[in-house]
Amino acid sequence: MQTEIILAGFGGQGILFAGQLIAYAAMDAGYEVTWIPSYGPEMRGGTANCTVIIADEEIGSPTVRNPYAALVFNLPSLDKYEPLVTPDGILIANASLINRDFKRTDVNSIMIPANEIAEALGEKRLLNMVMLGSLLEKLPLLTLKMIEQALDDHMPERHKHLLGLNIEALQKGFDYALDQQVNLQPVI
Repeated sequence: MQTEIILAGFGGQGILFAGQLIAYAAMDAGYEVTWIPSYGPEMRGGTANCTVIIADEEIGSPTVRNPYAALVFNLPSLDKYEPLVTPDGILIANASLINRDFKRTDVNSIMIPANEIAEALGEKRLLNMVMLGSLLEKLPLLTLKMIEQALDDHMPERHKHLLGLNIEALQKGFDYALDQQVNLQPVI
């Protein structure tokens, strides 16, 4: 088993930290893991993305051409990564910053208003946890509890006071994705 995940958006959205949490949780669960960040030279607002590979055996290459899952936080990232997701893969997009529908119908996709959900929690910087929570519902490789433990173990001490809010944001994203799945089932 090998699962490739790409998280993409712009700097300041917490993309690299969300990718690190996935990697830490998978590593703590005994999986082989790679985490490769990529970002522009800008402090905030430039491109930012990371690739996480989770496997139950040694990973041959840390590069990913066609990820199984993509979390895209803005329109340029959707334009770039939507064509690359494998058929029957997972594509989760931040509806707050994207003004078009998905073009592909051969992937499991949802739009989630991550910015609005994070702002309703009182902290707009939680959008990465909202997005990550939605991925956990669609890709049950890791559980909410595993990510919560990784948060507790690896969150910088200066941010520990936000642990509860981060966990709440994960749950909100998970619940939103779960509701979308239910709403997509045909009515008989």
